[in-house]
Amino acid sequence: MDLAFLGETLLRLASAIPTTLELAFVSVSIGLALALLLALLRASSVIGAACVRAYVFVFRGSPLLVQIFLIYYGLGQFDAVRESFLWPFLRRPWWCAILALALNTAAYGSEIIRGGLAAVPAGSIEAGRVAGMSRFTLYRRIVLPLALRQALPAYGSEIIIMVKSTSLASIITITELTGTARQIVSDSFRAIEVFVCAGLIYLAINFVLTRAVLLLERTLTPHARGVPR
Repeated sequence: MDLAFLGETLLRLASAIPTTLELAFVSVSIGLALALLLALLRASSVIGAACVRAYVFVFRGSPLLVQIFLIYYGLGQFDAVRESFLWPFLRRPWWCAILALALNTAAYGSEIIRGGLAAVPAGSIEAGRVAGMSRFTLYRRIVLPLALRQALPAYGSEIIIMVKSTSLASIITITELTGTARQIVSDSFRAIEVFVCAGLIYLAINFVLTRAVLLLERTLTPHARGVPR
């Protein structure tokens, strides 16, 4: 085992960690906002529910890699897109990857949040109505906090999946963690050592995220840490 090569590889891969984390953070943040809107829209009207179901079906039923290719290579074929104000962003691989990742995680996240909304006790909603809360106040103070608490464990898994999914961005020339690993392999022809190092870094990142989600879950759930409500 060449320890010097492994150390150099880890240092090169570590330089790509900020890019991977930025991709994951931006896409998950945008996706969470979209997922919340989609979940609320699905509960608001029949037409809205039908549109959201169609959206979820498309993005959950097709591979993320195909979605990245369609956005990166496909949108530029339309004159309306090239002549719009969005083209300076969509011509860049970075924003195409962000868009694909965000739209994909929004589809999964909306289903997770929908499950959380369905798990809100009816008695809590009735209590808010009896107290004279408006619909907006009811959702802000009762429904959404309880729903997000219920959805947190599943959404934590979705965040971890998105961190791993950022590896697909390397297909469109973004040099995140996996893209950097591929460059090192092309230079050294030592695939096993390089990808083992990359896998260990992904494991370390996801271990930290798992602990953070667990800590947040315990903070939002008093009885889980033995604190009376």
